[in-house]
Amino acid sequence: MLLALISGFALSQAFRTITAIIATGLRAEFGLSAQALGAFAGAFAFAFGGMQLFMGVGIDLYGLRRTLLVAFPLTIAGSLLSALAPGYAMVLLGQVLIGVGCAPAFLVCTVFIARYFPPGRFAMVSGVAMGVGGLGMLFTGTPLAWLVQHSSWRAGFGVLAGLAALAWLLIWWQVHEPVEPQHAAGAPRESIGSAVRGFGALFLLPHTAGIMLLALTTYASFLTLRGLWLGPLLIERHGYSLVASGNVAMLSSLVSLFTPAWFGRMDPGPAHRRRWIMGFTAILCGLFLAIGVLHQEWLDVGGAIAVGLLSGYMVLQYADVRSTYPAAMTGRAMAVFTMALFLGVALMQWLTGLAASLASAHGVDPYVAVMLAISALLAAGVLSFRLLPAPAH
Repeated sequence: MLLALISGFALSQAFRTITAIIATGLRAEFGLSAQALGAFAGAFAFAFGGMQLFMGVGIDLYGLRRTLLVAFPLTIAGSLLSALAPGYAMVLLGQVLIGVGCAPAFLVCTVFIARYFPPGRFAMVSGVAMGVGGLGMLFTGTPLAWLVQHSSWRAGFGVLAGLAALAWLLIWWQVHEPVEPQHAAGAPRESIGSAVRGFGALFLLPHTAGIMLLALTTYASFLTLRGLWLGPLLIERHGYSLVASGNVAMLSSLVSLFTPAWFGRMDPGPAHRRRWIMGFTAILCGLFLAIGVLHQEWLDVGGAIAVGLLSGYMVLQYADVRSTYPAAMTGRAMAVFTMALFLGVALMQWLTGLAASLASAHGVDPYVAVMLAISALLAAGVLSFRLLPAPAH
């Protein structure tokens, strides 16, 4: 069942990283500015993140299977709309529909693992799930670049629509949940109002703020580079072809498949986990700073691959959430955390698009502004995590 759920997550990974390869085609066809391109990429993440609370309520009240089967057809509709879109407004709407449809894709995986695996195996199994789900990003590397170069960016959305339909059928066929005790026959079902109030209780806990502020920046940094700026950076700064930039994107994605499981296996536990999270975030911050200011081809290529390698440590953030909140709040805590991750992606992609537009208007290399903005946001996130109240383990 978990593998079937991961197939939906893999498709969401493909959709959230497609912009890096189709950006050049979108700009050429619709005459987009860097800011408009950032808004396009952020639309998926904003819709995805904004729906997490609703998806968490749906999972708690109606189960993993029903929630995913009801939402995921919007992904198919959105990708078909994008493939046929006559203008920027329609392709932007397609991104929003795709984001809403993919919203429960990873949340159902983490909740499934939290419910049906022992707590001590959560980080490792989540890391494996993240790695397998990351296979979706491989499609948006060399294969998508080849398809776009020989056809168009619209063909990419068409192929993804077909793959999303196959994933929906696999989930419908394979996923059947055991009956939860609270949902057994005769047991009262929690009301929607009560479920929403349960989310509110999370924000009353003093340690929630630091966890969520860091969550806004970590995954966002990886996805903003891999899913938006990597292709344009290599093409415009170093003269790479679309397929060559796709090769780098694919390699970054490939290494990111394996590191979550490794970090999950190396999880130091609650006593030291937060130090690891802060340390790796600081390294990531320095790496983006170096990519921004040094203008070296080897660093831009190697840095993108290094970011893919480092992205695996983010599974420790999920483990931190899993161990920080009581079992009764696990599903909702995961939903709020995932919401913060993807609202952070939307915010960072929009802000970096704005930074690139302002830099270009003032004759400054836009990619310097983009990388410095990512580095500054990471620094703010890790400082918040360090200085705000920590959970008592």
